[in-house]
Amino acid sequence: MFVALSKFTIANGMTEAVKTAFKNRPHLVDHSAGFLRMDVISPLDNLDEIWLLTYWQDENSYQQWHHGPDHKASHQGIPQGLKLIPKSSEIRNFEYVCS
Repeated sequence: MFVALSKFTIANGMTEAVKTAFKNRPHLVDHSAGFLRMDVISPLDNLDEIWLLTYWQDENSYQQWHHGPDHKASHQGIPQGLKLIPKSSEIRNFEYVCS
C-alpha cells in the first residue's frame, strides 16, 4: 500500500471554511482506480495546519490520479481568498507498513 501526505498551514483565519470544504467535498477521488481512503486531520497544537492523507493500492494509482483532471477539479471547492503560510505546504510519499 502507498500513502500520500499533503500538509499546509492556513494563514488568514479561513481554517473553519477549509475544514467545511473538506467535509463537503465532491468525493471525486473516491472512484479513482486504486484509491482506498482519505483522512483529513489537524494537530491539536496548531489547528490551522491541515494534513491530508490518502491511501492507495500502489504509487502508480496515486500518480495517475494526481496528474489527472479529477485532481485539478477536486480543488475547485477551495474557499476563495484562502492564503497559506509561505513554505508550509509539503507533499510526502510513504510506504504503508502496518496498523
